Amino acid sequence: QVQLVESGGGLVQAGGSLRLSCAASGRTFEIYTMGWFRQAPGKEREFVAAISWRGRGSYYADSVKGRFTISRDNAKNTLYLQMNSLKPDDTAVYYCAAARTAVVTTTSYDYWGQGTQVTASS
Repeated sequence: QVQLVESGGGLVQAGGSLRLSCAASGRTFEIYTMGWFRQAPGKEREFVAAISWRGRGSYYADSVKGRFTISRDNAKNTLYLQMNSLKPDDTAVYYCAAARTAVVTTTSYDYWGQGTQVTASS
């Protein structure tokens, strides 16, 4: 099992920045890909960004390209999401996820965190 704990959410004004963190523990050697998803009220969970845990690949949803940056620190088993130029449409619960395969944009990840609320006010 892999446990994931997110932190760093909060309330910011539109145009502001936040950095989310996701600490992984347990059988972290199983991790191949890690990603961020978000879910707004009344909407389905959607892909935000993903990164290869050991390689160089990173991937973004079109809606966040150029504003969000995904990164990792393998020594700390921690995943990050730097969010700049936040918009009200970015308001959602953000979830960290880990996969044992190369899955990227789907919700077919193996492990999920509990989520952290991000609110960008207009």
